[in-house]
Amino acid sequence: MGVLRDPGLEVLGAFLKTRRAQLSPGGAGLPDSGESRRVPGLRREEVAQMAAISTDYYTRLEQGRVQASAAVLDVLAQVLRLDGDQREYLLTLAGKTASTTVGRSVRQRVQPQMRHLLDDLSLTAGFVIGRNTDLLAWNAMAAALVMDFGRVPEEERNYVRLVFTEPALRVLYRDWEDMARLALSHLRMDSRRNPDDSRLTALVEELSALDPQFRLWWTSHDVAVRAGGTRLLRHPLAGDLALERSTFTCAEDPEQQLVVWTAEPGSPTHEGLRSLASMIERAPEGHYGAA
Repeated sequence: MGVLRDPGLEVLGAFLKTRRAQLSPGGAGLPDSGESRRVPGLRREEVAQMAAISTDYYTRLEQGRVQASAAVLDVLAQVLRLDGDQREYLLTLAGKTASTTVGRSVRQRVQPQMRHLLDDLSLTAGFVIGRNTDLLAWNAMAAALVMDFGRVPEEERNYVRLVFTEPALRVLYRDWEDMARLALSHLRMDSRRNPDDSRLTALVEELSALDPQFRLWWTSHDVAVRAGGTRLLRHPLAGDLALERSTFTCAEDPEQQLVVWTAEPGSPTHEGLRSLASMIERAPEGHYGAA
């Protein structure tokens, strides 16, 4: 009878392996030896030496066969040049943080104050994103810019699912690949915060079967939390838009975040939003959207 392995440790090992493969010797501060390498990135023995642990122990870590202390993981995070999001993910995989929840498979409901704030925005697109990138609420400008989310069954209103399954969004987002990979990295982070969420597991299995890009990117173990940035759209009515993205966490439910897209006053994008807002006012309710 084979030895049962901890799935969390196996994911941790795979994550370490992908980070090691993506870090060059120069990026890790090692001198250039001039010799050719059969595989990209650092060797296991190089990581082990810099982390002051044995190569055998590090190898077993990558194979998901041993636990590591928080102190060892902190050192490995430094050696592998992990950013803050990646370090949090590594510690969560090892069960070293308190952010993991159990059995959170029920879809959230938007907090009332988040709904009220959404409704007060006119020239700003706003979305409330919940656990596992579920789309909980949106305003009229968001629907006009992206799509009529109301036509999507509630259980299928998931941002990552829409990004990978709605063909129109691949045209709408000028930076679709960057945006899709970032959205997937948010989902990957949620996967360790909610490891027993059956809805998330089903979503990953569904999209892995449907889309080769999702399957490939999921195995890269890239992680990130939602933050600011720029979103580039090519809208059929408002033209090319460059929108600044901001994220606000709900105090009453930290797993709900308000994501807003804004434009610099007086910019072409701002004028495009003003034009779109006037169309929303004239259109019958629900009859607007890019898709």
